[in-house]
Amino acid sequence: MPLALSRRRLIHAAGGAALLGAAGCATITGPAASTVVALAPTGRLRASINLGNPVLANRDGGTGQAVGVSVDLARALAEQLGVAVELSVVETAGQSVAAVRSGRADVGFFAIDPLRSDGIRFTAPYVLISGAYLVRQGSALTDNAQVDRAGTRVMVGQSSVYDLYLTRELKAAQILRAPSSPTVVDTFLMQNADVAAGVKQQLEADAARLGGLRLLPGRFMVIEQAMGLPTNRSEAAATLLRDFVESAKASGFVASALQRHGIRGAEVAPTG
Repeated sequence: MPLALSRRRLIHAAGGAALLGAAGCATITGPAASTVVALAPTGRLRASINLGNPVLANRDGGTGQAVGVSVDLARALAEQLGVAVELSVVETAGQSVAAVRSGRADVGFFAIDPLRSDGIRFTAPYVLISGAYLVRQGSALTDNAQVDRAGTRVMVGQSSVYDLYLTRELKAAQILRAPSSPTVVDTFLMQNADVAAGVKQQLEADAARLGGLRLLPGRFMVIEQAMGLPTNRSEAAATLLRDFVESAKASGFVASALQRHGIRGAEVAPTG
């Protein structure tokens, strides 16, 4: 049976924010001790938090602590398990993937891609975001379909999901790689590339920060953000995590977290 998130635990995990929806009147049936141990074998929920995607997590300007939708979800899951949470904060999705694959983290937050399925079992997505292209104001490019042409150099974040996707999809354009997603636009300018690819919200923020840049209309991909755990964890642990994500979507928890952290342009994924 899916594990519903209780109102008390949702509010506690979200720092006191009022959360509405189906969870408002639900109760928790605690998971079996063996399932808790399977998901959090150290007695703490070790959650890998990736700062490379601003939709999911950032550092608080005052405290320097990681904050965001993924942090709220990690804390809520730990509450449901009845264990403490231990956040492992990394700068890139590749580092987060490696942490979960190796078992150094119990759960992580990343975009679903076939190349990441080796060693990681994903839930259904909880958030959908757009991958977009950015160019200089004077660029002749006006449409996403014009990007994949010989001589066009496209800057991506190393090991990001859109790096994996565009490596498969672009046939003529050349792909260049910045050290991380947040550095894509600065590296794009420094290396005089033709196009920067990335999460739409990050590109919009960089365009506003730097000026002289514009986004091409629409998106080149939908990025499905999910939770994942190592594949060697039990089926019961995987089921618990899947049910947790579905409950977080259905209860309004994810939508409230997006609103609370000021995230615009991201959609709560449909419930499964």
